[in-house]
Amino acid sequence: MATVSLRLGDLVWGKLGRYPPWPGKIVNPPKDLKKPRGKKCFFVKFFGTEDHAWIKVEQLKPYHPHKEEMIKINKGKRFQQAVDAVEEFLKKAKSKDQSSHSSAEEKNRRNSSEERSKQNSGDEKRKAGLSEGKVRKSMGEGKKRVSSASAERGSKSPLKRAQEQSPRKRGRPPKDEKDLTIPESSTVKGMVAGTMAGFKWQPSVSEPVKDGDPHFHHFLLSQTEKPAVCYQAITKKLKVCEEETGSTSIQAADSTAVNGSITPTDKKIGFLGLGLMGSGIVSNLLKMGHTVTVWNRTAEKEGARLGRTPAEVVSTCDITFACVSDPKAAKDLVLGPSGVLQGIRPGKCYVDMSTVDADTVTELAQVIVSRGGRFLEAPVSGNQQLSNDGMLVILAAGDRGLYEDCSSCFQAMGKTSFFLGEVGNAAKMMLIVNMVQGSFMATIAEGLTLAQVTGQSQQTLLDILNQGQLASIFLDQKCQNILQGNFKPDFYLKYIQKDLRLAIALGDSVNHPTPMAAAANEVYKRAKALDQSDNDMSAVYRAYIH
Repeated sequence: MATVSLRLGDLVWGKLGRYPPWPGKIVNPPKDLKKPRGKKCFFVKFFGTEDHAWIKVEQLKPYHPHKEEMIKINKGKRFQQAVDAVEEFLKKAKSKDQSSHSSAEEKNRRNSSEERSKQNSGDEKRKAGLSEGKVRKSMGEGKKRVSSASAERGSKSPLKRAQEQSPRKRGRPPKDEKDLTIPESSTVKGMVAGTMAGFKWQPSVSEPVKDGDPHFHHFLLSQTEKPAVCYQAITKKLKVCEEETGSTSIQAADSTAVNGSITPTDKKIGFLGLGLMGSGIVSNLLKMGHTVTVWNRTAEKEGARLGRTPAEVVSTCDITFACVSDPKAAKDLVLGPSGVLQGIRPGKCYVDMSTVDADTVTELAQVIVSRGGRFLEAPVSGNQQLSNDGMLVILAAGDRGLYEDCSSCFQAMGKTSFFLGEVGNAAKMMLIVNMVQGSFMATIAEGLTLAQVTGQSQQTLLDILNQGQLASIFLDQKCQNILQGNFKPDFYLKYIQKDLRLAIALGDSVNHPTPMAAAANEVYKRAKALDQSDNDMSAVYRAYIH
């Protein structure tokens, strides 16, 4: 959208992320909501919703000049309701303005009438005083002075009082005019100031709702779209205790001692998603003395009671981590019913550890920061075993201060961490790392099958590789999986294929060829067609033998 000249109170069309332009009004932000650094932006309250956000000026257009254009390109019942809300607001504002104008004119007429009345009264009294002074003049000089002074006081006092009072009445703005300035600002302040009470929640169509259990609905997200977040059972290492808030706080079942080399942060930590990676990460956070509150979507959890919503975890914790499967799951977790965005308010921190594309993580960062939150992406390189052992490699980008605040957490869950600069860099680097890993795994499987069909010993091949430059824990473990026919997931095959697909798209976006990754991707797609999606990535071997 083109840059325009805007000011407080203007009606606008605002565009946020991938969503279509939506009607709103520029209002005063709450006092505790800081303006984002960088480009010029305005705080916008959107019509037909309870949503509000900082929007860059280049993403704004004046409402009236572009009304017809926007109505033509945007359809849908909720959009029309928003437009209707704008028109209703304009009608009320016009009616209030006319009422205020009439009231002001009536007061002015009344004040003028009072002034004329007082002036006439003063003139009459002055004339009467002067006449009386003339009569008393003949009665003696001393009485004349007294009478004249008395007459002068009588003539000036009423007029002087009228002159002192009348300007104040004329200058005071009517109460209705003051209220007309920004009618929603107090509402917006209340929405952000409260934890979650300022938002309207709607029941999810996919889950039963307990009494009093709120569900958030993002104003541009289809209610019919079911979140695709799906998790594995929580490990036996964790025992879970339900607190008064209804969210789930967990403690390590085997250890609560603080590691001498790590001083845990005193901030409250939240974690969303207890899959293959998440369970190990949380276990290590707890072992190192962190206070952790968790949420998980799947109802059946061994020894666990679920927290109510991601929003509740975010609202009750200082820093909330999330680790889910793919871009859609990451977006649903933030923007979907009872999502993370609902719990974000100024100062709340969100760290996304999912492996997704740069566009997705950039969009999530934008919506989190627009609510006054702080954002860090921190995808991890490793597998379930490394997660359990606290030996992950963390790739972070975004808010440098938040990265430093997460120091004790990263020490607990990983052996090292890298800060890579602006949001999106970590996502790109993670996809490149997994592209190399996925391609290597496919090559290992290809070599083992070629050895088999040419009459060579697969075990001997592994022994040779383990003595050479390619020797690694990854190589040995994956070859052992294949030789033993054990494909219990340590890193899901479907996820490495997803990462290859995203890495190829990343190459395409900068016109860079990725033929090796493309070839490997096709092999993984064949393995998925053979029902290997939920097995370990080493099950790609089966694509070569069928």
